[in-house]
Amino acid sequence: MSEPVPPLIAALMQPARYPHPVDRVELVQTHGAWVLLAGEFAYKIKKPVRFPFMDFGTLGARRHACETEIRVNRRFQQHDRPATHLYLGVWPIVGTPDNPHWGAAGDGQPAIEYAVQMRRFDEAARLDHVCRRGELTAEHIAGLARRMAAFQARAAVAGKTQPWGHATAAMRWPRDNFGTLRTLLKDPADAALVQSLSDWTEQRFVAIEPLLSRRRQKERVREGHGDLHLANLVLIEDEVLPFDAIEFNDELRWIDVANDMAFCWMDLLDHGQPGLANVLLSEWTDASGDVSAHTVWGFFASYRAAVRAKIAAIRAGQLAGSPEADEHLAEARRYLALAQDIAHPPAPQLVITHGLSGSGKTWASGRWLQAEKSGRAIRLRSDVERKRLHGMSALATSGSGLHEGLYRKEANEETYASLRARARMLLQDGWSVVVDAAFLREAERRSFAELAQAEGCPFHILACEAPADELRRRISARQAAGRDASEATLAVLEQQFGWLEPLDEAERARGLTA
Repeated sequence: MSEPVPPLIAALMQPARYPHPVDRVELVQTHGAWVLLAGEFAYKIKKPVRFPFMDFGTLGARRHACETEIRVNRRFQQHDRPATHLYLGVWPIVGTPDNPHWGAAGDGQPAIEYAVQMRRFDEAARLDHVCRRGELTAEHIAGLARRMAAFQARAAVAGKTQPWGHATAAMRWPRDNFGTLRTLLKDPADAALVQSLSDWTEQRFVAIEPLLSRRRQKERVREGHGDLHLANLVLIEDEVLPFDAIEFNDELRWIDVANDMAFCWMDLLDHGQPGLANVLLSEWTDASGDVSAHTVWGFFASYRAAVRAKIAAIRAGQLAGSPEADEHLAEARRYLALAQDIAHPPAPQLVITHGLSGSGKTWASGRWLQAEKSGRAIRLRSDVERKRLHGMSALATSGSGLHEGLYRKEANEETYASLRARARMLLQDGWSVVVDAAFLREAERRSFAELAQAEGCPFHILACEAPADELRRRISARQAAGRDASEATLAVLEQQFGWLEPLDEAERARGLTA
């Protein structure tokens, strides 16, 4: 059986009730809203529901939520690109539920309901659909990662006196999720999995609570999106635009920036795209400089999977007895299984590159990253790390000459030491690592081989080679484009020819195909 439609929504299904051309009206329902697709616009009306995380029980609350929805989502639009202006305004609905009309601000008629008006977009361009067609690319995901990092850098920061994002409250919503799931999922196998996840979450929280507090102190809690999964992302003019940010609960929107990004990462895993999940985290980490995010990432991602399980379980309860209810129940169980997989990742591995500037190390490491099957891999780039250590963004130009500034011997040693320290922390947290650096000297390679041995994980070398003339051509082209973190010049390449210590037989035995 279908969920009952109230008289107001039934009346608004009539095309003649709209002040613009409408041939037919389609209805989409979520646990918290009715969405009416009418002509070139969509109208989102809040359901009068009350959940622990969402209270639309009064008309005033629904109006406030509509106004907040406009504000928080307009933050993602680009002023010079009208196609990204999806959120148009809040429309009052007047009259009676059986005979409603669209009102206007200041017309003196009392509103019986409110709706958010949106410009419709091609549903086929929504990222969940793009992903299912196999058309979602690493370039799309890398662009999203960089744009979100830039958005988060300018987003409002949670102040000391504001209640959001404190470590002491970080377990509130996970515990609420598990409480709801225990109520809705009575099968013994479901109950056992919920309890196992609950126990892991409590244990993991104890381990990361101090870091969560430090991250808030370092302004990592900001007003974000709150619901950043693939169905809330759309390709507009071949760039990914977030929409449908959380409006109904400030606490779910003012969150750790890693919490926001971990939702999208989890959803890529759910869609069978572990390589793109790797790209998302690696590119976002490079763009944001947030080098401690990996420690809290699994906690947030498992929580996000449990959120989706809870929503699916709620929908199953709302549609009890229907075939749709069984589909939602299966969805809830799938998300619980994913949450368990995230909580218990496979054993990690360490991979390093080897090669002269222009030999294709970044291309090869990127290809390895996209092919990695667990979704638990991160790429560290020496070109990005070198600049981060000196307070610079990845694409900034340092102006350093050969053997000067960022490229002094001491700076090079500092870069490799930092890469090694970060790789060690990642491996200990269960992340596979690919380190994109020249590794021209045997001692540099041996240091990372010893790290892998100490951590008890496999070690491989991704060796890249190209003819000297081709190296020179690539470096010249890269410099002219100016879109890469590398600042290697032809002069640097000529120096590297003298520094290169080729792989020995044992190292070549650890090689991977580039």
